[in-house]
Amino acid sequence: MSGRARREEAVDVVWSGDWVAERLGVALEGDGELHELLGLALRRNPKRAHLLVSNVLGKHVPQKPSVVYGAGYGLGERVRALLGAEEARRAVVLGYAETATGLGHAVADGLRDAPYLHSTRRPVAGVAQAGGFEEAHSHATSHLLLPEDPELLAGGAEASTLVLVDDEFSTGNTVLNTIRALHETHPRERYVIVALVDMRSAGDRDRLTAFAAEIGARVDLVTRSSGTVTLPEGVLERGQTLVADQEAEQAGRADEAVAGVAPAPAPATRVELDWPAEVPDGGRHGFTPAHRAALEAALPGMAERIAGALDSDVRRVLVLGFEELMYAPLRLGTALEAAIGSGAEIRYSTTTRSPVLAVDDPGYAIRTRLVFPAHDDPADGPGDRYAYNVAGAGFDVVVAVVDSTADTPELHAPDGLLARLAAHTGQVLLAVVPSYAPTPLQEPAVLPEPLRGPDFSSYAPEDVGWLLQDLSDTELEAPTEEREEAIQSGGAHYAESLPVEYQPSAEYQALFAAALDASAARIARAVGTVTETVLAERGPRPVLVSLARAGTPVGVLMRHWARHRHGLDLPHYALSIVRGRGIDATALRWLAAHHDPADVVFVDGWTGKGAITRELAAAIEEFEASGGPGGSAGPAGFNPEIAVLADPGGCVRTYGTREDFLIPSACLNSTVSGLISRTVLRADLVGPDDFHGAKFYRELAGSDVSGDFLAAVTARFDEVADQVDAETKELLAADRAPTWEGWAAVERISEEYGIHDVNLVKPGVGETTRVLLRRVPWKILAKRGAGTDLTHIRLLAEQRGVPVEEVDDLPYSCVGLIHPRFTRGATGADGKAVQGA
Repeated sequence: MSGRARREEAVDVVWSGDWVAERLGVALEGDGELHELLGLALRRNPKRAHLLVSNVLGKHVPQKPSVVYGAGYGLGERVRALLGAEEARRAVVLGYAETATGLGHAVADGLRDAPYLHSTRRPVAGVAQAGGFEEAHSHATSHLLLPEDPELLAGGAEASTLVLVDDEFSTGNTVLNTIRALHETHPRERYVIVALVDMRSAGDRDRLTAFAAEIGARVDLVTRSSGTVTLPEGVLERGQTLVADQEAEQAGRADEAVAGVAPAPAPATRVELDWPAEVPDGGRHGFTPAHRAALEAALPGMAERIAGALDSDVRRVLVLGFEELMYAPLRLGTALEAAIGSGAEIRYSTTTRSPVLAVDDPGYAIRTRLVFPAHDDPADGPGDRYAYNVAGAGFDVVVAVVDSTADTPELHAPDGLLARLAAHTGQVLLAVVPSYAPTPLQEPAVLPEPLRGPDFSSYAPEDVGWLLQDLSDTELEAPTEEREEAIQSGGAHYAESLPVEYQPSAEYQALFAAALDASAARIARAVGTVTETVLAERGPRPVLVSLARAGTPVGVLMRHWARHRHGLDLPHYALSIVRGRGIDATALRWLAAHHDPADVVFVDGWTGKGAITRELAAAIEEFEASGGPGGSAGPAGFNPEIAVLADPGGCVRTYGTREDFLIPSACLNSTVSGLISRTVLRADLVGPDDFHGAKFYRELAGSDVSGDFLAAVTARFDEVADQVDAETKELLAADRAPTWEGWAAVERISEEYGIHDVNLVKPGVGETTRVLLRRVPWKILAKRGAGTDLTHIRLLAEQRGVPVEEVDDLPYSCVGLIHPRFTRGATGADGKAVQGA
């Protein structure tokens, strides 16, 4: 080839990062193949606008299955050479959801005999958590570790090497936080971190060295390529502006970025795989060498069944996996390559939770985007999902591979994934891999007993039985800013520590007393209305089960109302539920052993956006699906509906009121809740057969107003009785279906204020109060004209130096926004430290 020809060939090569690099000045520098491995795209994110897009991961960019599998397998072979054959055989490989589940599995294959586990965002009933962690600034929920074999991650002096696999090693925060958490409970002498690319800064490289010395273990790093990303000054702001401009320009076009094409209603053709019954669908609960051998034997037959369903004239075939389900479709893709040979071009990619801007330009990594609703009933609620670079790519056939949990009506809906795919290809095949169901945990011989006052809490012993374990002697508190930084950086889940109990000033205590006096009758009316509704619809003797801790004062008051008006002595318990981690299954087993689950009515204080409402529904569904307390004995029969005092979010059908007003019990922490802390769930403190934990703050007895709160409200019961009867009659005849108005408002606020994380938006007076007392507030949105219900909010905001912004069209009295870019001292709108409360 002549020199001119070589130059012309070079000119024709367009790097899929050019578009971003030219507009933002982002430079990607590294070894020779870095540009072949990575492109660039843009996303909405308060921390980092650019996205490194891998060309060999099989997530966003369709690639040959053999190339994707080979990338991971090759890294595994390098780890095997590093460890030696004997230690490689004893190693355990851990991959990260969702992006690296398939990569990690391929690495484990490269080690040959190593078992594999990946983190998951899907809680599964009957499987004990071996750990979990938050991912900093993620668009998704908590990572869980759910091995079927509890010994898989066990440490100790003879512990095997732990190999952790992620797609990129950028700062190292997620991986190092995982090692730190596992090392505390299961220490081992050696860790190996594996990634396709190492993009750390010099400072991050030094931090890894220091970290290894700190924990006293050897930490090795194996990557395929390395480099750095250079970001010019102001790139984040310019990136956000560029994304906004592009979205505005695309606003009139279809979200798939292929103009004029509507989803086709044609059904997909189902292909029966005959997946081996003994083989898990992936590494969510562990994948052993025996599983690997069984799968390898079955792959050729499954590939032949797919090939037999393809149209005769196909040229390009896409095998499309589903979020965490990456390995099964990847291996089906490699087997299909072998079965078809040169008869057709096979590509592989997967759907994803991650929202990324699409720009149809050869110098941009994400050319097109398909948008469709989630179809696996995710624990964090409904939302959009995406498939990139599928539309307009010329695929004759798309083979969609999902697990049976995701084979739902939403998948087959007119706006679902299959319909979206049908608009862009001539044939859609659906292959369903059975979701693996681990063997349920064995029932413990003896369940723990509830705790009661005065030994645990200042409530009377008959008022509530706490289905909790006493952690009063354990040091769990952390300063608010330190705790917020750990949560947002991915270093800790919010339930693994406790905030330092806020001690209110004399001025604030006086405000609480005034608020209680002003609202006691209003609260009594709501207590009576919700209790009468429960008695009318759930039977004459319901078992009240409060969600600790905000629900507990409400449950106690409902019990008092039933006794005062009807002479009923209703059982009342409090149990723990944790966002992202689920309900206390041991507490549910205790309730099922002592009461008819059909009589149980779950109680909480109020709704905001409905996160706990969704969490409870999902947790009960999973508990029931697992066979309830007896495993194979059949479901228990718990009703997941929740009764609340106030439902400003429109999230439940059983409530006392839907007004967003000040419930004084939201103003304080333990001192209005029987001196009990919020609940704690940490792997080293709470075993699979233990109740979740909490602390009894006996030392705060001098500030305790729990009894005062109860007395003030119960004193107004007779006064509001007639109103309660009228309101209950009206409610029982009304349409009380949830509107989820609150969820929609939170999503809108999250986007309008550039937060892009609904977990940092806390709607309603109660949740806003919690933000000001326990988190790092950024700003408060107050409904114009809200009045005296917000007096304590304004006082707390003033004390913490947090601005209050008056707004219109707010379905709540107020909304608290947690600082979305938290670093130590980031309090207030300017991100700078101000005086404490």
